[in-house]
Amino acid sequence: MRRPAPLPSSPEGRGKQDAAQDTRARRVRGDVGDADDAPRSVASLAADPSLEGTAADDATDREPQPTSTRDVWRAARARRKALRAEIRRFTQRSRRRRIIWSSAIGAIVLLIGGSVAAAYSPLFAVQKITVAGASTLDPTAIEAALGDQLGTPLALVDTSKVKAALLAFPLIETYALEARPPHDLTVRIVERTPVGVIRSEAGYTLVDAAGVALSTTADQPAGQPLIDVPGGVDSTAFRTAGLVVRSLPADVRGALTGVRATTADDVTLTLNTGMTVVWGSAEESALKAVTLSATMIAHPDAGSIDVTSPDVAVVG
Repeated sequence: MRRPAPLPSSPEGRGKQDAAQDTRARRVRGDVGDADDAPRSVASLAADPSLEGTAADDATDREPQPTSTRDVWRAARARRKALRAEIRRFTQRSRRRRIIWSSAIGAIVLLIGGSVAAAYSPLFAVQKITVAGASTLDPTAIEAALGDQLGTPLALVDTSKVKAALLAFPLIETYALEARPPHDLTVRIVERTPVGVIRSEAGYTLVDAAGVALSTTADQPAGQPLIDVPGGVDSTAFRTAGLVVRSLPADVRGALTGVRATTADDVTLTLNTGMTVVWGSAEESALKAVTLSATMIAHPDAGSIDVTSPDVAVVG
């Protein structure tokens, strides 16, 4: 939007302005005198207060002030300060995020380091050993065998020494160690399940399904059937017989007195009632066990039961 032109002044005002401007111009040239109309010199013009501001302004415009080194240094410092302020303002969020991440990582490292240092210190040393899962074995005997681990930090328990100590107990099939801070070490064991005894010159050797000798006695242990396998514990017939014994129901297993097999397909069982059970191979043993139990209930006086085909039992 354009500004409107100023209103024209009156003729009298314009006349006074023109006269004043003409007087100032003549005074500068030296054409105007004072009240006595005497010509004024250059010195008197310089001393005139009315011309002081004009002369000073003209001198300032004509002679620029020189710039010193200190002025340059101050300007550079001010520029650097302003630049740093701008950088801080624009990077404030990223700096705050970096501080948060650094603090979190430092706290995690400190926590992990403290936990590791405490775990390997006497603060978490073994003071109690507990044996779980032992039924045939004596738990106190196992705890005594592992007594050299007492006082050892839980993280430094020597598993090789534990294994060597547990090898003295053939009935232990598998085991697992559980550290329970601050001072408890639990040993969970799974005992081997005996399937019967094998008679030899040394006596009666108790074995499990894998053929591992558990103990040897001069007399046949009570409740353990006599296994008659010509090939010994390394034959397929013995492995099949072991699987069959382990699949028997508890009542049939308690009445079992003998197991005989010449091959992996002709396992025969003898019960304390005189009953003979023709089992055959280890295939479908679970179904054969169900069929045998049902048939024994239906025919308690049977002399033999053939479950080679579990769908149809043959009673003799």
